[in-house]
Amino acid sequence: MSYLKAVRNVAKTEKDAQIKLKLYDPSEFHVVNPTKKTRVGNPVGYKVVPAGTAANLLDNNDPPQKRGAFTNNQIWVTPYNETEQWAGGLFVYQSHGEDTLEVWSNRDREIEDKDIVVWYTLGFHHVPCQEDFPIMPTVSASFDLKPVNFFESNPILKIPPNVESDLPICKADASA
Repeated sequence: MSYLKAVRNVAKTEKDAQIKLKLYDPSEFHVVNPTKKTRVGNPVGYKVVPAGTAANLLDNNDPPQKRGAFTNNQIWVTPYNETEQWAGGLFVYQSHGEDTLEVWSNRDREIEDKDIVVWYTLGFHHVPCQEDFPIMPTVSASFDLKPVNFFESNPILKIPPNVESDLPICKADASA
């Protein structure tokens, strides 16, 4: 009996795809093309690998949070719409949060078998210290997109083996 069990869930609508990362409930998030499969039947896609994340600390009714409601989840998926380009809306500082990623996603549109946009929210918490004044040093956050079932096998298996004649030869200089 195995203690590890993978459970596959396919998000069918926008609300299904709203993901809050949980430290003690590890998950993998794959974005796949169900019509493109490998020879053994696995769908080709990418894995979203979270890195820089932080939970929102503002109250949901706080005006900046209404505009920045995209920080309520780390992963969002919407059907492609050319007018939906900015998670906080087009005019963030002049907005009341009526044209944001959260508003679009609350429509709960179908995403299965659609041209989609995956939104990943990066973040970090920062408490200023004296070294941050007058200019804060660089802080970075990231995530990775890694291929999943993209290749029929591990590409390194196609590299010919090294033979001794392929290796560089290091010799002491005769004048040394």
